[in-house]
Amino acid sequence: MELDAPIYVAGHRGLVGSALVRRLHAAGYHNLILRTRAELDLADARAVAGLFQSERPHYVFLAAARVGGILANRDRPAEFIRENLCIETNVIEQAHRSGVQRLLFLGSSCVYPRCAPQPISEEQLLAGPLELTNRSYALAKIAGIELCWAYNRQYGTQFITAMPSNLYGPNDHYDAHSSHVVPALIRKFEAAKNSSDRKVVIWGSGTPRREFLYSDDAADACIHLMNLGDNEWAAILGPSARPPLVNVGWGQDISIRELAEIIAETVGVKKDLVFDPSKPDGTPRKLLDVTLMASLGWKPSTRLRSGLAATYQDYCARSACGARQPVATEPR
Repeated sequence: MELDAPIYVAGHRGLVGSALVRRLHAAGYHNLILRTRAELDLADARAVAGLFQSERPHYVFLAAARVGGILANRDRPAEFIRENLCIETNVIEQAHRSGVQRLLFLGSSCVYPRCAPQPISEEQLLAGPLELTNRSYALAKIAGIELCWAYNRQYGTQFITAMPSNLYGPNDHYDAHSSHVVPALIRKFEAAKNSSDRKVVIWGSGTPRREFLYSDDAADACIHLMNLGDNEWAAILGPSARPPLVNVGWGQDISIRELAEIIAETVGVKKDLVFDPSKPDGTPRKLLDVTLMASLGWKPSTRLRSGLAATYQDYCARSACGARQPVATEPR
């Protein structure tokens, strides 16, 4: 990507979108096209067409999405599939119509089968049943992958999908109802500081294993992909028989119990952790095979403890928890 090229970051206020803006600015890209949801409703096809006609971006990072944790996915499945389908369809169609050079769609590891062989390779897409607790969201993301693939085959576009592992980091959503596991646990443990209860109850059995990727690392991976040479880019586009996607992550996972223990230590809570197996666990394990991404010359750099410390400081900056000094941690 040329430093002065017009680059549209859809969803620039979200977890990965805001990280993309930070990392692009740090790398010297200054011609960014940014719109808030109030300025542009990506579910409005006419409004999206107007943006692409007026701004003519050369590159697009499609990081906008309706996202949430198990509780939000369970309670609002229609919203998750409807809004994400609208966003993906409108942006990808207009990227094609306006002649965008390259587009990167941000996928999700939840698109893979619930009981996929571990680590999960890109070839496991559509190889088995999905996890029921986020099926609607996963199907919407699968549709986004299919859109990129179909447009490439029919129109010769250059659209790919980056498939990150579980994301966390600054500018996450800490809402009690809709947040993912890391911000949900940070909020829960911070609240436990002021509680007389000696126990902290956590959803699920604690046994599922997850792989976590810091948002700035995810952004760096996306920028790295967009800057690949034609031959390397072609390795992702692949033959017409394979969808254009690449896994992004560490290739290492931990249990939810281990994660909770690290977050409790980061927040400074010394209480008993009690897991409630009556609540859903979700997929038993999600560990990505990152062989392809490694072959393309990229790997993450932010260790989990350091990333969690930065995320906790972000939470404190947004709330009244009062912690303002960095939390001493060791790389994991």
